[in-house]
Amino acid sequence: MLVMMSGPHSPDEDEAFAGPRSIYDVDPPEDEDLWFLPPDSDPAAEDLLPPGPRADRRLLFDPRDWRAAQAAVARDLAELTLTFGALDERLRTGPAGWTHRLALMDVSDLGWWTGDRISVDRLALWTGLRIGATGDDVQALFRAGWAVRRLTSGAGPSEGGWQHGLAAFLDRMAQGIDEVPEAVADLAEVMDSAADLHPVTQSAIAFHAWRALSQGMGQDTEAAVIAARHAATMGRGGALFMPLALSGPGALRGAGAPEDKLRAWVRGAGQAALAALLHLDRVIAWESRARAATDDLSGRTPPVLIDVLAAWPMVSAPLAEELTQASRAAVQRNLDRFTSRGLIREVTGQGRYRVWAAAL
Repeated sequence: MLVMMSGPHSPDEDEAFAGPRSIYDVDPPEDEDLWFLPPDSDPAAEDLLPPGPRADRRLLFDPRDWRAAQAAVARDLAELTLTFGALDERLRTGPAGWTHRLALMDVSDLGWWTGDRISVDRLALWTGLRIGATGDDVQALFRAGWAVRRLTSGAGPSEGGWQHGLAAFLDRMAQGIDEVPEAVADLAEVMDSAADLHPVTQSAIAFHAWRALSQGMGQDTEAAVIAARHAATMGRGGALFMPLALSGPGALRGAGAPEDKLRAWVRGAGQAALAALLHLDRVIAWESRARAATDDLSGRTPPVLIDVLAAWPMVSAPLAEELTQASRAAVQRNLDRFTSRGLIREVTGQGRYRVWAAAL
């Protein structure tokens, strides 16, 4: 057996003999390269580098962009203003029930865009009698009922200043919180910066801004109702809101640049306002025909029932009983008479839980 005898040797030979370093060795000397740390920056070298991408500090809803968009759609905006002016005058000189009728129809059509999908007859039962809710859609009915109330009564979202007015306008949906929510303050700031724009342009900004700022379940419904009420400030007080969904959700589907959003908004709202105006023409014609066809009927129920059918798109016997303050027998008897004379039609085709609508 061979035995290796060690003799005196240098430190370099000890390091070579020791083999590779392990993870348990002592810390490396200070002058060893620390590979896991970034290299020291050289200020002089940084000055020579080209500028990198910078954060976009533009306003989310820059009023200058929307002012340019407003100029680009000036013709469509003028047509909408003319149509809404005619609707405003029609509602100003007509019965209050017409506003309620249009609100029920617009909110029901709005639900097909938001996903709530509450039919007019169910919405009428809910707003009139607070019945018809199920476990699956009770929240949707709450939102729809809130929308009808806000469209037909109360102060608008900008009354008294955007921050105060909007907080009061959304109070029931916000469940009575004391402090102004951050999203409300942010929208108020956006709207204050757009104060010199047309009310329709402002309403489009409010709609898209609230959808971007709010995180609530009903943000789409809230955005549409806020915008519809504010757009109506361009009128003389006859129309409390500008219809948005009566001819489809075209106004609500605008996307892209401000001009694209505003163009879709103005054209869709113009079609909805025209649809509302034409619908009221049909209601006027039906009401005149109904009064002439029931002139021979005695009692107070027939003329009151005509008023109810003009204000509500669809009614059930219990709802008609509540609204006319007549007995169930008197209501049912007159509904049958109206049906036989071609003035109304039953829309469910059922023997129970029937619903009637004016045969416009």
